[in-house]
Amino acid sequence: MLFEPFKLKNCEMRNRIVMAPMTRNQSPGGIPTEEVAKYYERRAKGEVGLIITEGIELSHKSSSAYPNVPRLDSEEARDGWKKVISGIKENNGSVIAQLWHCGGFRKLGMGPDPDVPGYTASGLVKPGKKVAHEMTADDVKEAIEAYASDAEICENLGFDGVEIHGAHGYLIDNFFWEGTNIREDIYGGSIEKRSNFVKEIVEAIRSRVTNNFIVGLRFSQWKQHDFDAKLAQTPDELEKVIMPPVNAGLDYLHSSMRRFWESEFPDSKENLAYWTKKISDITTIGVGSVGLDSDFIDMMAPANPTSIDKAIEDISSNKYELIAVGRALISDPNWVIKMKEGRFDELIPYTKESLLTLY
Repeated sequence: MLFEPFKLKNCEMRNRIVMAPMTRNQSPGGIPTEEVAKYYERRAKGEVGLIITEGIELSHKSSSAYPNVPRLDSEEARDGWKKVISGIKENNGSVIAQLWHCGGFRKLGMGPDPDVPGYTASGLVKPGKKVAHEMTADDVKEAIEAYASDAEICENLGFDGVEIHGAHGYLIDNFFWEGTNIREDIYGGSIEKRSNFVKEIVEAIRSRVTNNFIVGLRFSQWKQHDFDAKLAQTPDELEKVIMPPVNAGLDYLHSSMRRFWESEFPDSKENLAYWTKKISDITTIGVGSVGLDSDFIDMMAPANPTSIDKAIEDISSNKYELIAVGRALISDPNWVIKMKEGRFDELIPYTKESLLTLY
């Protein structure tokens, strides 16, 4: 099943393997370079079924928190993305753009406008630490419009869809989590209200793109500053988190786990991707240290081809449809072909040095 085709709307993937979005910090001025285009092209040639781009900074004044991350808000940046898309499509690949707002990870002094602080739901960057800007109702509307406008740009550029980054403590996840969202309006309070922000983002995007354009959401329980955090303690609570944006028009959910082989809830051996699919009944991507023998945080995790066995078993059992691979594809653009052909001894192992180049 892993190497069989899969169709999502009009997007025909040659297999069930997705390239996970991974920040590369190689786009000075927010402009994807020729090297960036070739980097993605090599993964398409290497038979990745679907490529999800590294996070693209939302066209919003407070979205940025890291250097040399690509954007969409200049003609030069959009031309760079056209080259990326062309290289992927010419090699029978599919590509989705991830839209990313860094929220409270932004600090005063960061570019491109050093006077703009980080934006969060309640000014909190973690429970009890209020050092960011608390978004007003107008701020929320402005951010929603930025997502919708960028999605429209992405469709016009030729992307197959967009993925809304709602995981790992960034802006949308900051709204999701009760630890950082203590608002008293329609965007805070109950677990359902904390999902209203992303629900309205999905609705706004849907109003600006065609029916065949894919809209997905990546979410996680854990945060970069709190590995044990949970949006939902039970499957019933998870339903309350994910169904508002699903009903607003999502085409897929991308459930981010630190270790995809671990169970998510007590009294169940199943992971978050399983529960996401079971509850939502829409296309689901699982991700979390696939092809490695350690987790997301261990940046020295060596390759382990057998760690994908659970993904093969899960997909063959229809527990979810797609599996995303991250660091293993940073080091080896031909990882998919080598896995398919059983050439495990030829895999290029991931190292932290791999992050410094666009091989």
